[in-house]
Amino acid sequence: MSVSNIAQWYSGKNILITGSTGFMGKVMVEKFLRSCPDISTLYLLIRSRNNRDPTQRSIDFINSPVFDKLRDEPNSSKIFDKIQFVHGDISLENLNLSNDDLKSLQDNVNIVFHMAANVRFDQQLKNALMMNTLGTKRVLDLSCTFTKLEAFIHVSTTYCHCDLTELEEKTYPAPHDPSKILEISEWIDDKLLVLLTPHLIKNSPNTYAYTKCLTEHLVKQYSDKLPIAIARPSSVTAAWKEPFPGWVDNLNGPTGILIGAGKGVIRSMHCKADFQADIIPVDSTVNNIIIVGYHTGSRPKTDIQVFNVTCEKDKRLTWGEALEIGRKHVYENPFSLCLWYPGGSIKSNYIVHMLAAFFFHLIPAYVVDFLMILTRNKPFLVKVQKRIKKGLDVLQYYTTRPWNFRNEKMMALSNSLSKKDQEIFYTTGPHDPDLYLLNYILGARKYCLHEEPETIPYAKKILKRLYYLDILKNIVLGCLLLWFFGGCIISLLYKFQSFSEFVDIFHM
Repeated sequence: MSVSNIAQWYSGKNILITGSTGFMGKVMVEKFLRSCPDISTLYLLIRSRNNRDPTQRSIDFINSPVFDKLRDEPNSSKIFDKIQFVHGDISLENLNLSNDDLKSLQDNVNIVFHMAANVRFDQQLKNALMMNTLGTKRVLDLSCTFTKLEAFIHVSTTYCHCDLTELEEKTYPAPHDPSKILEISEWIDDKLLVLLTPHLIKNSPNTYAYTKCLTEHLVKQYSDKLPIAIARPSSVTAAWKEPFPGWVDNLNGPTGILIGAGKGVIRSMHCKADFQADIIPVDSTVNNIIIVGYHTGSRPKTDIQVFNVTCEKDKRLTWGEALEIGRKHVYENPFSLCLWYPGGSIKSNYIVHMLAAFFFHLIPAYVVDFLMILTRNKPFLVKVQKRIKKGLDVLQYYTTRPWNFRNEKMMALSNSLSKKDQEIFYTTGPHDPDLYLLNYILGARKYCLHEEPETIPYAKKILKRLYYLDILKNIVLGCLLLWFFGGCIISLLYKFQSFSEFVDIFHM
C-alpha cells in the first residue's frame, strides 16, 4: 500500500495557524487532523471576539459541524488532543501572548500558516493596515524567533494587484513602502487618513486589496531571514468534497450573492455574463496551501516562492453560466424564508442595472417598510437594501473585469506529486459544475441558514405563493407606469394642441 509523502513529511511537525477560526482555517485544521494523523501539535491562535472570550470561542470551534466526520471516529478524543489553543491577537504587540505560550511556540513550531486577515472590503484604511499589514509584520517578527522553523506560508489573494491585466506567480513592487505607510498611520489624524485614502490606494479598488499588496511587499523583505512562500487563492467558495460537499459557513463573496438572489433581495447585478468566474472550492484551496507548505519546508531554503491558487482554465464557468445553473437549483431547492420571488438577472450595462435596482430593489423596499410602519412593526428593508447596494458596489468591480491569473507553477507542483498524494490532496476544481452548484445551494441552506433538507417541500409552497405575488406586482407596476407615461403623453399632446391653436390665432 502506497503512503502519502506529504502526510509522512508532516509527521511529528508542530504547526502554528493564524486565522484558524475562519472559513479556510477550519477546513485546514480538519484536513490536517484527518489526512495527516501523525502530526504532533496544531497551535491555533485565537482571540476574544463579539463579547466571547478565547475559551468560549475554542469550545465553539471544536463543536463546529466541520468536524462532524472526525467526531464519528472511534478515537476522536485523541484526535482533538492534537489541538492546542493559544490565546493571542495579531493586532497587539507580540501578539499579546503569555510567557508560557511564547516559549512553547519558540521552542516547537516547525511550520507557520498565516491566514489571519480582515477580509472586509469597505473597512477604513487604518483598520485594514493594523490587521492585514502590521498584524503580518508581528507574526513575521515572532517567527524569526522560532528555533525550528522550516516554512512560513503567507496566504494572500490573487486580487492584490488589480491594476495588472495578468498576474504571474512572482512578487511585484508595492506602490508605497509598507513600513512608511504603517509609520504614517500611527501618528496621522484618523480623519485626515480617511481623506488621503483615495490618493493612497490609487489603482486598488478598496483598502483590502491595497493592504494585501503592501503586505506581500513586506513579506518579501523577510525572505532572507525565513523560508517563505506566498499562496494566492482566488475567490474561495463552498467545499467540493471535503469535509462535506457544499460545506460553507459564511456569507462572503459569491455565497452572499447566491443567498441574496435566492431570497429575492438581489434582483439585479452589474456583471459581464461572458466573463469567466475564477472560483475555487475551499477544500481544493486548502490542499494547495498544504502542498505549498510541504514544498517549501522539504527543500533547501531558496528565494521567496509565489503560487497562484486558482481554478483550471478549462473548468471555469462564465458568470452567466453559473447564474443559470444556480437559478435552476434555487427553484428546485428554495430557501424557506424569502423576502420576494427569486427572479431578476445580471446586467452588463451599468445604467440599465441602476434603473433595475431602483424599480426592483429600492421602491419595493420603501413599500414594504411603509406597510411595516402601518402595521406598527419596525421597518427594515430599506436599511437592508442600502447595505446590499454597498456590498454589490464592491463586488461588481470583480464581476465586470476579465482576470488572468497564471498558475503554471502551482499546477506543475501538483502534477509532480505521487498518485497517492494527488488523490488525498487534490487541487483541481469540480468535474461536474451542475452537481457542485447543487451541493453549494444545499450547503448554504444547511450550514449558513440552518435549513435542513426536510424544509424543502414547505419552501416550495412559499415559492409558489411568491411567484403569483410577483406576477401581481408586475401587473400593478405595469399599470402605474402606463398611467404615468400615458398621462405625460396626453399632457404633451394637449400642450402641443394649445400651442398650435395659439400659432393659428397669430397667423389670422
